[in-house]
Amino acid sequence: MQAAQTTVDPSEIAKFEAMAAEWWDTEGKFKPLHMLNPCRLDYITQQIALDFDRDMKSDAPFKGLRILDIGCGGGLLCEPMARLGADVVGADAAERNIPVAQVHADQSGLTIDYRHTTAEALAGNGEQFDIVLNMEVVEHVADPQSYLDACSALLKPGGLHICSTLNRTPKSFLFGIIGAEYVMRWLPKGTHEWSKFITPEELFALLENAGLVPVDRKGFVFNKLRWTWSISATDLGVNYVTSSHKPG
Repeated sequence: MQAAQTTVDPSEIAKFEAMAAEWWDTEGKFKPLHMLNPCRLDYITQQIALDFDRDMKSDAPFKGLRILDIGCGGGLLCEPMARLGADVVGADAAERNIPVAQVHADQSGLTIDYRHTTAEALAGNGEQFDIVLNMEVVEHVADPQSYLDACSALLKPGGLHICSTLNRTPKSFLFGIIGAEYVMRWLPKGTHEWSKFITPEELFALLENAGLVPVDRKGFVFNKLRWTWSISATDLGVNYVTSSHKPG
Protein backbone atom coordinates (compact mmCIF):
# COMPACT_ATOMS: atom_id res chain seq x y z
CA MET A 1 0.00 0.00 0.00
CA GLN A 2 1.30 3.43 -0.92
CA ALA A 3 2.01 5.63 2.10
CA ALA A 4 -0.28 8.61 2.56
CA GLN A 5 1.22 11.87 1.39
CA THR A 6 1.91 14.39 4.11
CA THR A 7 2.30 18.16 4.35
CA VAL A 8 4.39 17.84 7.52
CA ASP A 9 7.47 20.07 7.51
CA PRO A 10 10.23 18.18 9.41
CA SER A 11 11.99 21.39 10.46
CA GLU A 12 8.77 22.71 12.01
CA ILE A 13 8.14 19.43 13.85
CA ALA A 14 11.67 19.52 15.28
CA LYS A 15 10.96 22.90 16.89
CA PHE A 16 7.98 21.56 18.81
CA GLU A 17 9.61 18.24 19.63
CA ALA A 18 12.28 20.21 21.50
CA MET A 19 9.62 21.96 23.61
CA ALA A 20 7.32 18.98 24.23
CA ALA A 21 7.97 18.50 27.95
CA GLU A 22 7.00 22.12 28.69
CA TRP A 23 3.43 22.01 27.39
CA TRP A 24 1.77 22.26 30.82
CA ASP A 25 4.24 24.73 32.33
CA THR A 26 2.24 27.96 32.44
CA GLU A 27 5.44 29.97 32.87
CA GLY A 28 7.47 28.08 30.24
CA LYS A 29 7.82 28.31 26.47
CA PHE A 30 4.08 27.87 25.96
CA LYS A 31 3.10 30.71 28.31
CA PRO A 32 1.62 32.75 25.41
CA LEU A 33 -0.60 29.81 24.45
CA HIS A 34 -1.79 29.34 28.04
CA MET A 35 -2.63 33.04 28.13
CA LEU A 36 -4.50 32.80 24.81
CA ASN A 37 -6.27 29.52 25.62
CA PRO A 38 -9.28 30.93 27.53
CA CYS A 39 -10.01 33.25 24.61
CA ARG A 40 -9.68 30.38 22.12
CA LEU A 41 -11.98 28.21 24.22
CA ASP A 42 -14.62 30.94 24.42
CA TYR A 43 -14.73 31.18 20.65
CA ILE A 44 -14.67 27.41 20.07
CA THR A 45 -17.39 26.58 22.59
CA GLN A 46 -19.64 29.38 21.35
CA GLN A 47 -19.33 28.22 17.75
CA ILE A 48 -19.96 24.56 18.58
CA ALA A 49 -22.94 25.39 20.80
CA LEU A 50 -24.41 27.59 18.06
CA ASP A 51 -23.86 25.11 15.23
CA PHE A 52 -25.04 22.01 17.08
CA ASP A 53 -27.72 23.70 19.22
CA ARG A 54 -26.13 22.80 22.55
CA ASP A 55 -26.92 24.35 25.93
CA MET A 56 -23.61 25.19 27.61
CA LYS A 57 -25.34 25.23 31.01
CA SER A 58 -26.27 21.55 30.71
CA ASP A 59 -24.18 18.63 31.89
CA ALA A 60 -21.81 17.36 29.16
CA PRO A 61 -23.19 19.71 26.45
CA PHE A 62 -20.95 18.23 23.75
CA LYS A 63 -21.94 14.62 24.41
CA GLY A 64 -22.33 12.68 21.15
CA LEU A 65 -19.97 14.95 19.20
CA ARG A 66 -16.73 13.55 17.82
CA ILE A 67 -13.99 16.20 17.82
CA LEU A 68 -10.53 16.11 16.26
CA ASP A 69 -7.85 18.49 17.53
CA ILE A 70 -5.21 18.35 14.81
CA GLY A 71 -1.83 19.55 16.03
CA CYS A 72 -3.01 18.93 19.59
CA GLY A 73 0.36 19.52 21.28
CA GLY A 74 0.08 18.74 24.98
CA GLY A 75 -3.72 18.66 24.95
CA LEU A 76 -4.60 22.23 25.99
CA LEU A 77 -7.80 22.09 23.91
CA CYS A 78 -8.48 18.35 24.04
CA GLU A 79 -8.94 18.29 27.80
CA PRO A 80 -11.67 20.97 28.03
CA MET A 81 -13.48 19.39 25.06
CA ALA A 82 -13.43 16.02 26.86
CA ARG A 83 -14.71 17.65 30.07
CA LEU A 84 -17.64 19.01 28.06
CA GLY A 85 -18.55 15.46 27.07
CA ALA A 86 -17.12 15.17 23.56
CA ASP A 87 -15.42 12.07 22.14
CA VAL A 88 -11.98 13.59 21.49
CA VAL A 89 -9.12 12.53 19.24
CA GLY A 90 -5.89 14.52 19.62
CA ALA A 91 -3.42 14.12 16.77
CA ASP A 92 0.08 15.53 16.41
CA ALA A 93 2.94 14.93 14.01
CA ALA A 94 5.47 15.64 16.78
CA GLU A 95 5.85 12.23 18.42
CA ARG A 96 7.11 13.52 21.78
CA ASN A 97 3.95 15.55 22.34
CA ILE A 98 1.74 12.46 22.56
CA PRO A 99 3.05 10.84 25.78
CA VAL A 100 3.10 14.26 27.46
CA ALA A 101 -0.55 14.79 26.52
CA GLN A 102 -1.54 11.24 27.48
CA VAL A 103 0.09 11.36 30.91
CA HIS A 104 -1.59 14.68 31.71
CA ALA A 105 -4.99 13.37 30.59
CA ASP A 106 -4.54 10.25 32.74
CA GLN A 107 -3.61 12.40 35.74
CA SER A 108 -6.73 14.49 35.10
CA GLY A 109 -8.97 11.42 34.89
CA LEU A 110 -9.88 12.08 31.25
CA THR A 111 -10.27 9.62 28.37
CA ILE A 112 -8.74 11.10 25.21
CA ASP A 113 -7.57 9.20 22.13
CA TYR A 114 -4.12 10.66 21.45
CA ARG A 115 -2.32 9.62 18.27
CA HIS A 116 1.04 10.34 16.67
CA THR A 117 -0.26 10.87 13.15
CA THR A 118 -1.13 13.46 10.49
CA ALA A 119 -4.31 14.87 8.99
CA GLU A 120 -3.49 13.14 5.72
CA ALA A 121 -3.07 9.74 7.38
CA LEU A 122 -6.33 10.10 9.30
CA ALA A 123 -8.17 11.10 6.12
CA GLY A 124 -6.60 8.18 4.29
CA ASN A 125 -8.02 5.84 6.92
CA GLY A 126 -11.51 7.23 6.38
CA GLU A 127 -11.83 8.89 9.80
CA GLN A 128 -14.79 11.28 10.17
CA PHE A 129 -15.55 13.94 12.74
CA ASP A 130 -18.32 16.40 13.56
CA ILE A 131 -15.77 19.10 14.37
CA VAL A 132 -12.13 19.65 13.40
CA LEU A 133 -10.11 22.07 15.52
CA ASN A 134 -7.15 23.35 13.55
CA MET A 135 -5.49 25.92 15.78
CA GLU A 136 -2.14 27.58 15.02
CA VAL A 137 -1.08 24.77 12.68
CA VAL A 138 -1.65 25.89 9.09
CA GLU A 139 1.23 28.41 9.23
CA HIS A 140 3.63 25.55 10.03
CA VAL A 141 2.81 23.09 7.22
CA ALA A 142 4.63 22.73 3.91
CA ASP A 143 1.52 22.90 1.71
CA PRO A 144 -1.47 24.72 3.31
CA GLN A 145 -3.90 23.80 0.51
CA SER A 146 -3.20 20.07 0.66
CA TYR A 147 -3.34 20.18 4.42
CA LEU A 148 -6.74 21.92 4.45
CA ASP A 149 -7.98 19.48 1.80
CA ALA A 150 -7.22 16.70 4.29
CA CYS A 151 -8.94 18.58 7.13
CA SER A 152 -12.03 18.98 4.94
CA ALA A 153 -12.02 15.26 4.10
CA LEU A 154 -12.05 14.51 7.84
CA LEU A 155 -15.32 16.38 8.36
CA LYS A 156 -18.72 14.78 8.15
CA PRO A 157 -21.22 16.58 5.89
CA GLY A 158 -22.56 19.47 7.94
CA GLY A 159 -19.43 19.46 10.08
CA LEU A 160 -17.66 22.47 11.59
CA HIS A 161 -14.03 23.45 10.95
CA ILE A 162 -12.40 26.01 13.26
CA CYS A 163 -9.02 27.30 12.14
CA SER A 164 -6.80 29.95 13.71
CA THR A 165 -3.50 31.35 12.48
CA LEU A 166 -1.50 34.58 12.21
CA ASN A 167 -2.12 37.34 9.69
CA ARG A 168 0.76 38.45 7.48
CA THR A 169 0.92 42.14 8.38
CA PRO A 170 3.59 44.54 9.67
CA LYS A 171 1.76 44.41 13.00
CA SER A 172 2.08 40.62 13.20
CA PHE A 173 5.80 40.84 12.43
CA LEU A 174 6.21 43.39 15.21
CA PHE A 175 4.16 41.59 17.87
CA GLY A 176 4.14 37.96 16.73
CA ILE A 177 7.86 37.67 16.05
CA ILE A 178 9.87 40.64 17.33
CA GLY A 179 7.77 41.04 20.48
CA ALA A 180 7.10 37.38 21.33
CA GLU A 181 10.45 35.90 20.32
CA TYR A 182 13.02 38.67 20.82
CA VAL A 183 11.66 41.17 23.36
CA MET A 184 9.44 39.12 25.71
CA ARG A 185 11.25 35.86 24.87
CA TRP A 186 7.98 33.97 25.24
CA LEU A 187 8.95 31.72 22.33
CA PRO A 188 12.30 30.45 21.03
CA LYS A 189 13.71 32.54 18.20
CA GLY A 190 12.64 31.10 14.86
CA THR A 191 9.39 29.55 16.12
CA HIS A 192 7.47 31.44 13.44
CA GLU A 193 8.30 32.48 9.89
CA TRP A 194 6.49 35.66 8.90
CA SER A 195 6.47 34.64 5.23
CA LYS A 196 4.31 31.63 6.18
CA PHE A 197 1.65 33.75 7.85
CA ILE A 198 -1.66 33.78 5.95
CA THR A 199 -4.06 36.68 5.45
CA PRO A 200 -7.78 36.10 6.15
CA GLU A 201 -8.55 36.54 2.46
CA GLU A 202 -5.95 33.93 1.54
CA LEU A 203 -7.24 31.53 4.18
CA PHE A 204 -10.84 31.94 3.03
CA ALA A 205 -9.75 31.11 -0.52
CA LEU A 206 -7.86 28.02 0.68
CA LEU A 207 -10.87 26.87 2.71
CA GLU A 208 -13.23 27.38 -0.22
CA ASN A 209 -10.87 25.45 -2.50
CA ALA A 210 -11.01 22.64 0.07
CA GLY A 211 -14.80 22.50 -0.29
CA LEU A 212 -15.64 24.38 2.90
CA VAL A 213 -17.87 27.42 3.34
CA PRO A 214 -16.34 30.12 5.59
CA VAL A 215 -18.99 31.71 7.79
CA ASP A 216 -17.11 33.71 10.41
CA ARG A 217 -13.80 35.31 11.28
CA LYS A 218 -12.67 37.11 14.41
CA GLY A 219 -9.44 38.51 15.80
CA PHE A 220 -7.65 37.53 19.00
CA VAL A 221 -6.33 40.78 20.48
CA PHE A 222 -3.81 41.14 23.31
CA ASN A 223 -4.29 43.99 25.76
CA LYS A 224 -0.83 44.97 26.98
CA LEU A 225 -2.19 46.95 29.93
CA ARG A 226 -4.56 44.29 31.26
CA TRP A 227 -2.28 41.46 30.09
CA THR A 228 -5.28 39.58 28.71
CA TRP A 229 -6.64 38.40 25.37
CA SER A 230 -10.08 39.18 23.96
CA ILE A 231 -12.11 38.43 20.83
CA SER A 232 -12.47 41.27 18.32
CA ALA A 233 -14.86 41.54 15.38
CA THR A 234 -12.66 44.13 13.67
CA ASP A 235 -8.98 43.70 14.61
CA LEU A 236 -7.55 40.70 12.74
CA GLY A 237 -4.10 42.25 12.43
CA VAL A 238 -2.14 39.59 14.32
CA ASN A 239 -3.96 36.45 15.52
CA TYR A 240 -7.33 35.49 14.08
CA VAL A 241 -9.75 32.57 13.91
CA THR A 242 -12.24 31.35 11.31
CA SER A 243 -15.25 29.03 11.26
CA SER A 244 -16.30 27.06 8.18
CA HIS A 245 -19.01 24.53 7.38
CA LYS A 246 -18.82 21.47 5.18
CA PRO A 247 -21.94 21.38 3.01
CA GLY A 248 -24.16 18.47 3.86
